Amino acid sequence: MQYSGNRSIRVAAVADLHMRDSVFGVFRPDFTRLAERADVLLLAGDLTESGTVREADLLCAEIAALPVPVVAVLGNHDHDHKLGYRIAAMLTAAGIHLLDGDAVTLDLAGSRLGIAGVMGGSGGFPRYPGTPDEGTLEHQARMRRGPLDALRLRQALDTLTCETRIALMHFAPVIDTLVGEPRKIYPGLGCHDLAEAVDAGRAVLAIHGHAHGGTEFGRTAGGVPVRNVSYPVIGRSYVVYDVAPT
Repeated sequence: MQYSGNRSIRVAAVADLHMRDSVFGVFRPDFTRLAERADVLLLAGDLTESGTVREADLLCAEIAALPVPVVAVLGNHDHDHKLGYRIAAMLTAAGIHLLDGDAVTLDLAGSRLGIAGVMGGSGGFPRYPGTPDEGTLEHQARMRRGPLDALRLRQALDTLTCETRIALMHFAPVIDTLVGEPRKIYPGLGCHDLAEAVDAGRAVLAIHGHAHGGTEFGRTAGGVPVRNVSYPVIGRSYVVYDVAPT
């Protein structure tokens, strides 16, 4: 995503850090040098391994006092111990812009960048429909969360007054970036409604994680670039995309 003309906004992104003792310190050296390559860091969920306070403490230390603004959403594993609210509070106290159905506008590189974020959820895709009325209560709730969070994402995008908008989520909005995962689990990895929200909300880029075995590059039906930045997919601490200010 290289653009000519005005100075582009350099957006670094990664998901699925799954922070735990064995991972602590892996990302920190690259994160502390972010200003050399990026203007902002986006974290697309599953920031902890299982949503414990201990792991959240490690996460906060890993991303403390970085040289660029940090914007994040939580993922499903960040709620494993039902402490997502506490992890969110810890990240906010550490100066992270934690999004959950809302948005933030940042002044970067002489331009204004708006970021709207949700966790997202399952829900399926036209060729791979979900089963919201079957399975466990947890499965049903996750299947219903995708369409609900899509509505929240659209509303959050609509609150932004700047034209350069990014949609940040954990679950996938398209099947393009799921390629490599077993097709039978596609419905659990994302929701087509999220892509419709991205298009309707006039985002210029959509960022997600969750699909560890997926593919980095995709696109919505409306032509918006979608990027799966799961750490197992990109294989490095973060990847940088140049976004042209509009």
